[in-house]
Amino acid sequence: MFSRREFLQVALATTAIVGGGSLSMSRLAAQQSLTEADLLGFEPLGNVSLIHITDCHAQIKPIYFREPSINLGVGEAAGLPPHITGEAFLKAYDIAPGSSHAYALTSVDFVDLAREYGKVGGMDRVATVVKSIREERGADNTLLLDGGDTWHGSYTALETRGADMVEIMQALQPDAMTGHWEFTLGQDRVTELVDQLGFAFLGGNVRDTEWDEPAFESTAWFERGGVKIAVIGQAFPYTPIANPRWMMPDWSFGVREEDVQANVDAAREEGAELVVFLSHNGFDVDRKLASRVKGIDVILTGHTHDALPEPVVVEKTLLIASGSNSKFISRIDLDIRDGEMKGWRHKLIPIFSDVITPDAEMSALIDKVRAPYEEKLNTVVGKTDSLLYRRGNFNGTFDDLICAAMLEEREADIALSPGFRWGTSLLPGQDITTDDIFNATGMTYPATYRLPMTGQFLHEILEDVADNLFNPDPYYQQGGDMVRVGGMGYTIDPTKTIGNRISDMTLLATGEPIDPSREYNVAGWASVNEGTEGPPIWDVVTDWVSKQDTVKLPENRAVKVVGI
Repeated sequence: MFSRREFLQVALATTAIVGGGSLSMSRLAAQQSLTEADLLGFEPLGNVSLIHITDCHAQIKPIYFREPSINLGVGEAAGLPPHITGEAFLKAYDIAPGSSHAYALTSVDFVDLAREYGKVGGMDRVATVVKSIREERGADNTLLLDGGDTWHGSYTALETRGADMVEIMQALQPDAMTGHWEFTLGQDRVTELVDQLGFAFLGGNVRDTEWDEPAFESTAWFERGGVKIAVIGQAFPYTPIANPRWMMPDWSFGVREEDVQANVDAAREEGAELVVFLSHNGFDVDRKLASRVKGIDVILTGHTHDALPEPVVVEKTLLIASGSNSKFISRIDLDIRDGEMKGWRHKLIPIFSDVITPDAEMSALIDKVRAPYEEKLNTVVGKTDSLLYRRGNFNGTFDDLICAAMLEEREADIALSPGFRWGTSLLPGQDITTDDIFNATGMTYPATYRLPMTGQFLHEILEDVADNLFNPDPYYQQGGDMVRVGGMGYTIDPTKTIGNRISDMTLLATGEPIDPSREYNVAGWASVNEGTEGPPIWDVVTDWVSKQDTVKLPENRAVKVVGI
């Protein structure tokens, strides 16, 4: 089974490399103490290796990415992984503060550790890891599975309508994938790209609305290590709710638990010795599903961007969370004998960009797909004196920046920015480039609206989003993180019921309570309504940032959390 000693070996070896010295010397020391062999080292087990990557959001170059400092769980998930963060996370997994894994897995001392350990990710580094595992285990014993949110999240993915990422992934050669943000390219484009893939696109929970027939294959079959394997795919079940319905009018989605059980049963009846559920449900949804659907050996979960150094075991099912933004790869070795899983070994591999050797072929391909856009991507728009990040239940500084831009550029009283989980981080002192802005805003429905909204309507919006996030039944958690607000503060109690979580709404400019009957000028973006008019959000942000000498954001204290 999983060995904490193996996981901690690298982390403990680097504990002493914190603080002191110049930036170059501290980074050099960190790199010298951390090697590619350390990161990839693994004692093989059994006859099948699964490799899992998910939620890369079209990030193909090394980046910074700060994990959330707040990730609350409610109901039965309260206090359970992945709903522990920071110091509590380090303690739960016996990770040394200041270590490489503390940097990779938490927000603790993020800026200092980022300057020591450098950037993470890069699809050429991912390719190195994948090739290493395949070479060690043999391609006939290995499955690479992509959990989706792959064709979205960067300028080049938006400009090429996903073609750059299809080309990148074809070079990486996954065996199957599923999707979520892929569908926001539109139904016709998704169909076109799926036909080009050369590997399986699975979505057993997506149906044609006219005939109620499957829109995609549910299951892909493989033989690895002499084992008959069924991979069942699950797209994000709430895509038409979280994203525009008009972009996929002929497809319906859902958890469809009964269908999942039927697909698992059918796979077993057809002789599957290993059943893998490749899911974009989100962690808590998959934890509930694992407790109710029988016969799944491994769930490779995605959507909520959680990175866990150990599997969560639900009865006989392993639940694997592999992070986001090409920052991690999970390797799971399985011992499958006599038609069942006899043992397993797992490792979450952080992709430290300065440590893992870039794969030359993938590096060349990345340069090729970015070449037509490099001048625009590298255009410096401004500079930040603040750490910019997005993840967190209630606020992220990149969305604080976006809200500040909308308030001024759109002359609004209040600004709303969606609680998206995608988007990279910038350290204090870094330039803000066009590439960075599109990493936080690049999407197919970017219009920035400006509308009058009553205080009562604003309260209803906040309550609806809060229920998507904090409904105690995971099957009703349909959104991302909490909508970000600019120009307004409020108090939230996540433990209460819908309609009762939000209170003390305040207009920050005056300190006055939000009047339920008064109309306020509200700016926002990413409306799911067809025909929304307004400048694209990246233009609004670019215009505002370019007018600043240096972006410096005050600490956001507008949201008060009570009850937890």
